[in-house]
Amino acid sequence: MKICIVKLSAMGDIIHAMVALQFIKNEFPEAQIDWVVESGFKGILQNNPHIDNILPINLKSIKKKKSEIFFQYKILKTYSKNNYDIVIDAQGLLKSAIVSRIIGAKTVAGFDKDSIREGIASIFYNKKVSIPYDANTIDRNATVICEPLGVEATSEMIINKKSFLFSSSHVDNLPEIFNLFVIGSTWESRNYPKELFVEIAENLHVDTFIAWGSDEEHTKALWMQEQSKYLHVLPLGSLNDLKYVISKCSLLIGNDTGPTHMAWGLNIPSITIFGPTPTNRVYITPINKVVKSPTKINHYKLNKNDFSICDIDSNKIIKITKEIKI
Repeated sequence: MKICIVKLSAMGDIIHAMVALQFIKNEFPEAQIDWVVESGFKGILQNNPHIDNILPINLKSIKKKKSEIFFQYKILKTYSKNNYDIVIDAQGLLKSAIVSRIIGAKTVAGFDKDSIREGIASIFYNKKVSIPYDANTIDRNATVICEPLGVEATSEMIINKKSFLFSSSHVDNLPEIFNLFVIGSTWESRNYPKELFVEIAENLHVDTFIAWGSDEEHTKALWMQEQSKYLHVLPLGSLNDLKYVISKCSLLIGNDTGPTHMAWGLNIPSITIFGPTPTNRVYITPINKVVKSPTKINHYKLNKNDFSICDIDSNKIIKITKEIKI
C-alpha cells in the first residue's frame, strides 16, 4: 500500500500528526508512507524510519510571487506520478485539500465539513472523518490519519507511544545534565516574560540553554544570559540540531510552540506554558505537564490580544518541576 500524508505546517501540528506513523507501521509494516510538507519544515520529518519519502513544496512562495503557482503545480504533478492508493489531508485547509486532490488517488481522505475551520475543503475528499474541532489536537491528527486506513489510535496508545523524532546531528560541548528554555512563538501574546524565565533558572540552579529562532529572540536570549549564571544562549542551528539538543536535555520549559512540542515527541520531560491557546493541544503525562493562565479559551476564535500568560507566577512553574518524574 502506498500512502501519502499531506500536512504542510506548522511545526507543532506536524509533530502531533507524526505520532500516527508508528501505529500505521505496526498494522502495515510494508506500507510506503510519503509526506508532503512545506520545505521549511522538512527537517522535522528527516531521519524518521517510518517515512519513505519527504515531498517538499513551497506554497508560501506564491504570496511573494504569483507566477510561482505554476512551478509549485508542476512539483505536485510530479508527485502525482507516484500512484498512491490513498492521500490523506491531515491539515484540513482549502490549500491542503487542493494539494491532496492534485496529487490524486482513488481515495482522498480528510476531515468532514463540521470538523474543520475551512469546511469547504471537505468537498475534495471522498472519504471523510468526523471529530469535533475543539477535540484534543493530537487525537484529531491521529484520527484523521489512522481512521481512513482502518488503523486504531487510542488515547492509551498515544500516551504509551515510542519516541518518533530522530536526528543525524551531533552538538558538541553539552553538559551531562541541563535544562532548555524555548522563549519564542508565532504570537507575542504566547510568550512568557523573559524576566520570569530568569526567575525560574535562578531557582532551579541547573545549567539551562536558551533556544531561539529570530533576531528578536536572540536579543532576548542574550539579555537573559546576562541576568543569570545558569543561562546560556544556544548557537543557531538546524531543526536536526535542535532535535538532538532536546533529546539530551533533562527538562524543557517553553511556550506553546513547535520546539516545545518536540519534547513530547522525544519523550523528554517538559512544561508547556499556555496563555491565549488551549491546553488540549497537548497530552498531559507523568513527564509532560502544562501551566495555563486563568483566561477561558474560545477554540473557534483565539484572542491574540490575550496577554494573560504574563500573569502566571514563576513559582507555579517551579513547583511543577518538582512534580515531574525525570
